[in-house]
Amino acid sequence: MNNFQNIRKLNKSYYFKQIFNEMTRKNSYSFVLFLLGFPVQIVTYFLYLLKKDKHSYAQMFAQTKERFISQGKIQAWEAEYRQQEQTKAAFFNKSLNEQQLASVVNQLTEQKLNREVENILINEGIAKQSYKKYFSGLLENPIFLAVSFIPGILMYCFLILCSNAFSRFIVERLFQSAFVIVGVATLVFTILYLSPFDPARNLLGIEATPEQVANFNKIYGLDQPYLVQLWHSLSGLFTFDLGNSFEGKENITQSIMNKFPVTLEIALFSLLMAVAIAIPVGIISAVRPNSFADYAFMFIALIGLSIPSFWQGLIFILTFSLKLQWFPATYNPNNWLSIVMPVVVLGTSITASIARMTRSSMLEVIHEDYIITAKAKGLSERKVITKHAIRNAMIPIVTVIGLLFGGMLGGASVTEKVFNISGIGSYIVDKQFIPDIPAILGGVVYIAITISIVNMVIDVLYAFFDPRIRSKMKKS
Repeated sequence: MNNFQNIRKLNKSYYFKQIFNEMTRKNSYSFVLFLLGFPVQIVTYFLYLLKKDKHSYAQMFAQTKERFISQGKIQAWEAEYRQQEQTKAAFFNKSLNEQQLASVVNQLTEQKLNREVENILINEGIAKQSYKKYFSGLLENPIFLAVSFIPGILMYCFLILCSNAFSRFIVERLFQSAFVIVGVATLVFTILYLSPFDPARNLLGIEATPEQVANFNKIYGLDQPYLVQLWHSLSGLFTFDLGNSFEGKENITQSIMNKFPVTLEIALFSLLMAVAIAIPVGIISAVRPNSFADYAFMFIALIGLSIPSFWQGLIFILTFSLKLQWFPATYNPNNWLSIVMPVVVLGTSITASIARMTRSSMLEVIHEDYIITAKAKGLSERKVITKHAIRNAMIPIVTVIGLLFGGMLGGASVTEKVFNISGIGSYIVDKQFIPDIPAILGGVVYIAITISIVNMVIDVLYAFFDPRIRSKMKKS
């Protein structure tokens, strides 16, 4: 029993050390850990420097070096290298003056001396200790963990969070998404900054005086340099304080929070509809290629890809709203029937794309050798399709679904305009002709955040469908 408890304590003491050594293989993780545990890292680095000054390695290195010099080996090496360089110069018919020869000989001798001294110290078990190894060794000490846990709680929480391969993968994706969002915001701001549209002239009118235009630019900071405006915009994004819009002086954060859920709701329902219809249709078409069902489904999918969404929306309004009066012509948040036509219109082209990709991916998989082997072993066609083919065909399908969902969020403006939906897409379109820089930037960033989250979910789904990706995650 005592031995078992000792083993448990030992495992706990090695827990943080193992995670730390595993994560610090990447320099990016080392930098993040240093920042999160800054108070602890500063103190331990100071202790490391003190110990390094008193460490026997430097003394042993100097003593071993002096021993080589006193034994006369330095002179022997210098004579050897001098003879070597002179022979080399004579062979290539090159002239070598005494100053050049002495410089080369001294350099070669010093390198050989350092190598010999390091080899002797390594053979004697005296190795130079880096700060990373020093800190890793401290993590084995329970007393150090107890003392440093409170000041370094962020670092230890980060280590615990990244102890699992999947949670570490998600953390990496979140950091990558942050850089993507900053890049998108910078690009959008730069395009709007270089735009020929003048917000002051567009809002105040062509009859505005130069003094009014200058006052407008001063109020909203448009008279400041590019880098200053960019910094204010980016800092506002991370504090979720997007300020007020140029037009109407409305709070941008509140406006986006009111409009974005509508677009997200329509996009999610459209995606669910597309997945529910397209994947079964694609599987049936692949299992029965060149059949009547295959030709019919793919013909309908081609029509779905070819129909412009604004034209389809108008036809739906004329047919199902004005003539048949089944659904409202415009969106009403209090009437769930009003969301049916926007969902169908937005999801039509998505359904067609997913169906065609599912068919193509399934056709590629069902001709693989392992599928033929499964059939040869006597498995029924249903088991072969459901247990082997679909799972292996899902990787490209999931990729397309993620890409199309991002396009749905950005391209929902046409559908929103047709059905009079006050969503984020129509909001950005209305603001871009001013251009209302803070409002556009906020809307684009919200969409970028959503797409980044969706892409992260898709990457996790990759690991769910493909065990090879799971094994790579655990090794990384």
